[in-house]
Formats: sequence, structure tokens, C-alpha cells
Amino acid sequence: MKYLSLLTGPEDIGQSRLFWIVFVLLVLNFVLGPLWMSEFEASNVSYYLLNLPMALGLCLLWGYCGVLSFGQVAYFGVAGYLYGIIAGNMRGDPWGPLLGEVGGLAACAVVSAIFGYFMFYARVQRWIVPILTLVLALLLETFLGQTAGYQWRVGSVQLGGYNGMTGIPWFQLGDFTFFGYSFYYYVLLLVLVSYLGCRALVNSHHGKVMLAMREDPLRTELLGYDIRARQLAVFVIAGVLAGLSGLLYVQWGNYITPSQLGLVQAALPVIWVAVGGRSKLLAVAISAYALNWITYSLSSAGNQYALVIIGALLVVVMLFFPDGIVVTLARNMNRQALTRLLRRPERS
Repeated sequence: MKYLSLLTGPEDIGQSRLFWIVFVLLVLNFVLGPLWMSEFEASNVSYYLLNLPMALGLCLLWGYCGVLSFGQVAYFGVAGYLYGIIAGNMRGDPWGPLLGEVGGLAACAVVSAIFGYFMFYARVQRWIVPILTLVLALLLETFLGQTAGYQWRVGSVQLGGYNGMTGIPWFQLGDFTFFGYSFYYYVLLLVLVSYLGCRALVNSHHGKVMLAMREDPLRTELLGYDIRARQLAVFVIAGVLAGLSGLLYVQWGNYITPSQLGLVQAALPVIWVAVGGRSKLLAVAISAYALNWITYSLSSAGNQYALVIIGALLVVVMLFFPDGIVVTLARNMNRQALTRLLRRPERS
């Protein structure tokens, strides 16, 4: 019951019974999707979904904690490359992909903890954090881009330079390989767990402290909270969630290139969060899914203006929907529902 109360708390969109009925129906629609989707279509939907953990992590960090990071793709790349190295060197071992997944997530936690420690405990000003995180991503992109020679290999796995690492193994548990519909369900489960876990976090006591840090860090610290430790904890969680998206990406496409850590890719999670509304997890999830669908659909159709359209959308949002499109729509719907309720005549 305590966990259910965390899920229905006020720090995300939707607390009513009607909302949860619609939410369950939506999840059921995804669960039953393979009944009318081909494996190719299910693979596309998996791609739209797999970026959601990274978006949710940035929402926690930026929207709830007030710390903007432009470098979440760094952890995306760390997890993806490390998974490829471990699983590639253990090719033929049925437990190699699982060890690669654990190793990738652990590496993200360690890297984000070390990097975040030096930022937060040095009391770096908030406006510098986006620059430092972006520099980390660009440094990794530059380094990995210089690994094209045959000497750049780890065991039997070649890093590949700007051509990227290819032939990355599918994820498997024992002798069961996740491919097609099974991979779709695997991604859906991880995304759902990520969202519900983040929702429970923001509605917990720690989530309320996060909001206090966002609004007034000094007052929160004067109340006895170690804001640096809490900022670091959220930074690590966001890094691990970005790493989870990186793992799902390389398991989906079986490759990764340094361009996935570049400036354009670094900006996309920020756009997903800003367009949906960084103050609400569900808004960010809807935005990330929709924008990934738009980008993928336009790119698949040969349209070269996908990023231009997404960038123009961000400008429109900043000018007319500063709180995000989904959050603004949700607030207007709640306001209209409250107005109708207040105008309803009392029964005699």
C-alpha cells in the first residue's frame, strides 16, 4: 500500500482513478501490440521506447533537481561500448550479454559518481554543469573517433573509430535470445519499470527534498539536508538510466558509433524534456516517444529536415509553452474540469 501511495502522489500527472484506468489500458495496448504489428513494426516501436529511460533520468535531474546536464549521451555511450566489449569477447557464452549489461550499468554508475563528485562537492555553479557534462560527452566522442586502427581493440573486439563497433551480440538470458517480439516485450518491461520507479521516487520524501533543492538550495541546506550528496545521488541515477538506454540501443541495432555521443545527439534529450515539460515525468515520456517517432519516420522517408523540424519545435515551445506542451495541456484540462465542477448547480 505504501508503494501504491507513492505512485499516486501529486508530483506527476495523474492521480485519479480515471487516469489509472486509461494508463492500464494504454499499457495493455502495448502488451497486445504484437497481435496486429509485424516484427518490423515492433522493432520500430522498441526504438521509440528505448530512449525513454534517458529522458526520464534527465527529467529527474533537471526538472525535479534543477540541474541541467547536456552530457547524458556520455553514459549512453559508455554502457553501449562496454556491453559490446564484454559480450563480444564472451561470444558463444550464454551469460556473456548479461555480464555485459551489468558491467555497462556499473560503469555508468562509477563514471557518473566520480564526475558528479568533483562537480557537486566543488560547488560548481549550476550554469557551468551543462558545459562540463557536454565537454565529457564530446571528449568521449573525440577519443572514440580516433580508434580506427587495428591496434584499437579490446580482446577480440575492435572499437572501429568513426565507423563504430559492429556485430554487437543480441541480449540473451541463458539460451534464450531476445529478438523480434521478445525484445519488444523486454524493452517495454524495462521502460515501464523505469517510469514507475521514477514516479515512486519523486513522490517519496527524497523527491520532496529534490524539489526543495530546485527551488532554494541554500534554505534546504540550512534545514540540515546534505544537498551535495542528494544531487550526486540523482546524478548517478540519471547516468544509469541513460546507460540503460544505451544498452537497449546497441541490443536493438547491434552497433554503436561515436556520433551517438556528438553535439546533436546530446541536445536531443534536452529537447525531449523541454518539449514535454520537465516538471512532470509522464509529460517527458510522452514527448520522448512522440519526438522519436517523428524523427525516425521523417528520416526513414528520406526527409533531411527532421532535426530542423525538431529544433523549430523547441523554439516554439520556448516562446509559447515555457512549461512544456504536455504539461500546459494537462493544466488546462484540469482547470477546465475544476471550472465545470464549480459551475455545477447544487441539487436541492
